[in-house]
Amino acid sequence: MYCIGLMSGTSVDGIDAALVEITGTELDLKTNLLSGKVYPYPKDLKSKIIEVCGGKPISIEEFAQLDDAIAYCFAQAAKTIQEGHPQVELIGSHGQTVFHRPLKERNNKETELGYSIQLGRGSVIANLTGVPTVSNFRVADIAVGGQGAPLVSKVDAYLLSHTTRHRCVQNIGGIGNVTYLPPHQQLHWEQEIRGWDTGPGNILIDLAVQKLTDGRQSYDNNGQWASQGIPHELLVQRWLKQEFFRQPPPKSTGRELFGAVYLEQCWQDAQMYYLTDEDWLATITELTAASIADSYHRFIDQPIDEILLCGGGNRNQYLTQRLQKHLLNSKILTTNDFGMNTDFKESIAFSVLAYWRFVCCISGNLPQVTGAKHPMLLGEINLPINRKKNNLNSQSLG
Repeated sequence: MYCIGLMSGTSVDGIDAALVEITGTELDLKTNLLSGKVYPYPKDLKSKIIEVCGGKPISIEEFAQLDDAIAYCFAQAAKTIQEGHPQVELIGSHGQTVFHRPLKERNNKETELGYSIQLGRGSVIANLTGVPTVSNFRVADIAVGGQGAPLVSKVDAYLLSHTTRHRCVQNIGGIGNVTYLPPHQQLHWEQEIRGWDTGPGNILIDLAVQKLTDGRQSYDNNGQWASQGIPHELLVQRWLKQEFFRQPPPKSTGRELFGAVYLEQCWQDAQMYYLTDEDWLATITELTAASIADSYHRFIDQPIDEILLCGGGNRNQYLTQRLQKHLLNSKILTTNDFGMNTDFKESIAFSVLAYWRFVCCISGNLPQVTGAKHPMLLGEINLPINRKKNNLNSQSLG
């Protein structure tokens, strides 16, 4: 089956679109990436999304307009990536997260359900493309007490596990998340899979670069700038005392915690040490590497044979070097080494989740990863009114 996976992460870089051929179901699941492209948001729309993610109040009318504008961009991405390829039968759209509040415990027993908003309505995408679209994946998991994240762990398990090796699949997007995969020859191996958000991925690094350059640069290419500095170990250890890092899984996070306000506190913390720009950026980068390694040491009992990196952070060579420094006994590779494109792994995963929901009726979450009370079918199915493809150029969202 030919499917498209769409998503935009915490970094709000743009829409990652993957056109994928999917066969099989679980242990025989196979994906073949036919095309993967990133479609940047228009500048004004990106700025609006970042403002809303940062907590800027907007009216309900503005919120609706933003939802539609994002959906339109997602639909355009789906339409464009299909050109020159076989007819697509299904779209899985994660949408754009603008708010994520994990489940909270009160008085050690009562819980307040989590809440997560992904904009870019699946119904709009379905009707602009003429293709059935599965969207809003997180709500079903949250409804049964889950975090609603991370959701790609089951996909990781069936595409990237090994018969004898203990692996971690580490995504480094805006936020980092990991899936621990025990050897699948192990009895009840699926029940032993674990996953959680490790904390900041690229988000603080990118915000730091923007701060240091007054917005002239948005990221540290290959970590070249940070590599010229020396991480300040005392600051990193101080930051690692933050409650999130010590909290046991299941857990998830986002810009609400690791965003501009958090970075400003890191900046203030560093002032007493008179760091150079290079040293501060190296220290911020070190926090990402150290927080990933710290979570492995805290929450995984088995030695990790291989770490498979994916997401934009895998291209930061300095970050990879620092991660290897903290995890000397693990071999650091990328998902590319095992046939899974590092840049589009997450969008591929959402095409699989849509396929499981729409075609196979297979649950997409792992309760021991998200904290849900039981497995759930993930995603809402949106059928186009007219299955015939629409001309996007003639559509207007008003």
